[in-house]
Amino acid sequence: MNELLSAVKAPRNPKIPDLKIGDMVSVFVRIKEGNNERVQEFKGTVIAVHESSTTPTFTVRRIASNGIGVERIFLFQSPRIEKVTVQRHSHVRRAKLYYLRERTGKRARLKQKFNK
Repeated sequence: MNELLSAVKAPRNPKIPDLKIGDMVSVFVRIKEGNNERVQEFKGTVIAVHESSTTPTFTVRRIASNGIGVERIFLFQSPRIEKVTVQRHSHVRRAKLYYLRERTGKRARLKQKFNK
C-alpha cells in the first residue's frame, strides 16, 4: 500500500529548505490575477510543520496591520512556491507554537539562536 502511495505522491519542491519551528522565513508565492501572474512575499514565523505521509505542510504566521495575526498554510510539494528564504533561527522549546496566537507585541517575540 505504501509503495502505491509513494508512486502517486508529488515530489517535494526543491526550492524549499529544511524548516524548523521558530524560523523567520520569507515565502515567495506566485499569485495569478486574471491574465497576469506575479510573485508575492509572505514573511513570518514558522509555527507548525506537519510531516504527514500524503501532504506535508508548514504554517507561517505574521502580524498584519492593526495587530491582526494572519496565518497561511503552505504545501511542501506546491509548485506555486517560487522560493523560501530563512532570515533567522529562534530558540524554542515546543513542537508547535500555537501559544503565539494569544500573544501580541513584545510577548510574541522569540529569542534568536546564534551559531557558535
